[in-house]
Amino acid sequence: MLRATDYVLSDKGGRLLKAGAVDNPLDYGMVDPLPFHVIYDYGYDRVMRAYEDSLQRLGLDRIDILLAHDIGTFQHGEENARHFRDLAEGGYRAMDELRRSGQIKAIGLGVNENQVCMDALGIGIWDVFLRAGRYTLLEQTPLDTLFPACRAAGTTIICGGPFNSGILVGRGTWNYAKAPADVVNKVRSLGAVADQFSVPLAAAALQFPLGNDIVTSVIPGPRDKDELQQILEWFETPIPSGFWTTLKSKGLMKEAAPVPFCDRQ
Repeated sequence: MLRATDYVLSDKGGRLLKAGAVDNPLDYGMVDPLPFHVIYDYGYDRVMRAYEDSLQRLGLDRIDILLAHDIGTFQHGEENARHFRDLAEGGYRAMDELRRSGQIKAIGLGVNENQVCMDALGIGIWDVFLRAGRYTLLEQTPLDTLFPACRAAGTTIICGGPFNSGILVGRGTWNYAKAPADVVNKVRSLGAVADQFSVPLAAAALQFPLGNDIVTSVIPGPRDKDELQQILEWFETPIPSGFWTTLKSKGLMKEAAPVPFCDRQ
């Protein structure tokens, strides 16, 4: 049996589930959802409610990390101004109180974009940002402004979506939708270099984020035990140093991007 010290458990707040079918499940990344629809609310009371509901569903008396879920214009468009105000004026206070009281160990955001993280650094002290799909073998946009700001604030990064919604493991999706031509073409170029070095592109994509010491973990999200086993094999695949230098020489990766320890045996 697992003990509480055997794992780190994160959960999310700001997104509540209410009885009733989801109008368009794919809008929320759901393929076969339970009969609940989503209500976003980042105010004090709703964040506390989401936390308490999660404890009941999990059958636990504690979690380690609480993340404000899917806040940002990527998810909410123009409505995000209202949601972010609710977070700044209420939700952050709830999360901070839970942290200060010792009910949780860390707080952060779970999002798909950089700007909302920059905005959040202006309203409070955050331990970690879960960033999905923005720091990958395909794109390294946080290197310019977000990661330096996080270092200054003492905020670390959990890297979600290292396969960019599947485009880096051979599927045609990127950012939860059909990949555009420029993305497909770049992935082909990355794949050509991977073939040159006999490296599975997915293995390089999985290992790449951990080359940056601000990234504490990578969560690829396997759907079943076979995918989990494949991910473990990719993680142990040696990546020669020449692979990374070739990507940079061809302009396929930012020159400033740190890379993992090379030639692992």
